[in-house]
Amino acid sequence: MSRIRNQNDIPVTVEVEAESWAAALTPRLAQFAAVARHEHVTRAAQELEVPQSTLSRAMVRLEEDLGVALFARRGRTVALTPAGRTFLRSVERALAEVDRAAESVRADADPAAGRVAFGFLHTLGSETVPGLIRGFRVDHPRVRFQLVQNYGEAMIERMRAGGLDLCLTSPVPDAPDLVARRLDEQRLRLVVPDDHRLAGRRRVRLAEASAELFVTLEPGYGLRRITDALCAEAGFTPKIAFEGEEAETIRGLVAAGLGVALLPPPAVPRPGVAELTVTAPRAVREIGVAWLDGHPDTPPVAAFKRFLLSRRGQLLD
Repeated sequence: MSRIRNQNDIPVTVEVEAESWAAALTPRLAQFAAVARHEHVTRAAQELEVPQSTLSRAMVRLEEDLGVALFARRGRTVALTPAGRTFLRSVERALAEVDRAAESVRADADPAAGRVAFGFLHTLGSETVPGLIRGFRVDHPRVRFQLVQNYGEAMIERMRAGGLDLCLTSPVPDAPDLVARRLDEQRLRLVVPDDHRLAGRRRVRLAEASAELFVTLEPGYGLRRITDALCAEAGFTPKIAFEGEEAETIRGLVAAGLGVALLPPPAVPRPGVAELTVTAPRAVREIGVAWLDGHPDTPPVAAFKRFLLSRRGQLLD
């Protein structure tokens, strides 16, 4: 609700939609703060480089919109009313927050020292991603990274919501709103307990494990979809004993004798397991980089994207 005066100088009440306050008032907040700071319309107008008459009308309109007197006027000088002082405190906080937000986004877009929000799979976090960032920062030493580890679908949803600039994921996604580029492939191994009947083998056909209990990642994880697809190609549906959220936890469950698993190689050898090359079907996962189609890149994001694309076929070296 807002009270203004009609042509007969009679106060009347008008409706103002609550969600319209920001749109209605924001353009005049900096003008109000300048008048309040100078306590003089002319000097405030000179600072803002607007005509005094324009600024005076803006302050009158602001008071009319609010239905509150913000200034006590004495000629060209003004003094804040109690309501004006209360309003000024909030306006100064709001303007300061806008300044901080503007500086933040400008800093993030700085070509030399901006920020890249980068998502990647847990299995790429121990060696691959640190090596990538180290290589990139040889030529871009001040670029900052916000790093997010998650499974593929969660990263893509976060990217769609604006929380990531790009992500390394597997399988390489195929969606109309995304651009995805294959970078490399990684062999998967059949991991069995070190006292398993197959542990003495170096190579194995996946069909030879059709009767085993499998330990896998949960549905929704890319590696789970790949495991299900490879088992189907080998002619069986895996019997799932345990589901988890992290590959090294799965490897630990295998070491405890709770099943077998299809996993990428570990960063460091894990005792208690044997890791066998799968000869049939061809057990690999493709790893790619994805970003939103049509989404404008800041200079640091564009530079890191070019760097990742230059690593095709060498991502996992």
